[in-house]
Amino acid sequence: MVSGKCSKGKVRDTLNNLVLFGKATYDKLLKEVPNYKLITPTIVSERLKVRGCLARAALQELLSIGMIKLVSKHRAQVIYTRGTEEGEGAEKEEEKEGEDTV
Repeated sequence: MVSGKCSKGKVRDTLNNLVLFGKATYDKLLKEVPNYKLITPTIVSERLKVRGCLARAALQELLSIGMIKLVSKHRAQVIYTRGTEEGEGAEKEEEKEGEDTV
């Protein structure tokens, strides 16, 4: 006979993430997510409290709009970054060229 208590393991808190975007959450997505330096479905899911499938779909939409830029795509993980970095760099270079000619 085995005596003693048997451990039931760790109890994980259940997540109650949103299945659909509300107006406020969608506005927050459009406003904040393109400013993140590193963007993954996991980060979006944790910060906005939405499900992973919804986060993946939202990032696809932001990519198609051009608000974010694809860094790496793998079957298990997709990594994005800010989409405005190139635009800002090009504008700064143009300003420098304009200053040189004066």
